[in-house]
Amino acid sequence: MFSSIAKFIHDGGTYMYWITAIMFFGIAVSAERLFFLIKKFDVDGRKFYNELTKLIQNGDMNAAKALCNSEAPLPRILGAGLSQANRSETAIQNAVDEAALSIIPSIEKRTPYISMVANVSTLLGLIGTIQGLIFAFDALANADPSQKGALLAQGIAMAMYTTYYGLMVAIPHMVVYSYIQAKTTKVITEIDEYSVKFINFLIARQKGE
Repeated sequence: MFSSIAKFIHDGGTYMYWITAIMFFGIAVSAERLFFLIKKFDVDGRKFYNELTKLIQNGDMNAAKALCNSEAPLPRILGAGLSQANRSETAIQNAVDEAALSIIPSIEKRTPYISMVANVSTLLGLIGTIQGLIFAFDALANADPSQKGALLAQGIAMAMYTTYYGLMVAIPHMVVYSYIQAKTTKVITEIDEYSVKFINFLIARQKGE
């Protein structure tokens, strides 16, 4: 199996190695982002918010602070607001905004690299295709007649292999990128929604409403 893969990459020419390198880069970035978005950052926003506000209403502030002691962005941001719960509306708002500005970039970071991998692998495949066609036409024009057939086949194979390999790398990365973007949007949307609700909840609590 490995010998077949090695032959496939070798027959495709130089750009096959570049596509392979960028493929492994894309896999590493995708795995890191999926791990954080699924295991570390993704929480049930509604469930968390309801639990948090229930603890605060019951006066159990220590348990509420412990609930916010998490790596996930939403608990950390609401925890920043909770730390200013007895201060003014402006102080609560500023604490939440500052935490959000600090944390949200960590949700989005490195994700554009996955899209870049899809685009670059496709373009490298195209360049390899052109290289293979140049090789084939050069063989037709200049090679010894007894070698023309073999060199022509080699050039066409190089062209087809790089096109195939580039697309084979690009398509899964496009799918993964779309999924990661959807997960990122969900996390950020919940932060926006429950941050506003939590600020309003703390202000209403101060006013005794």
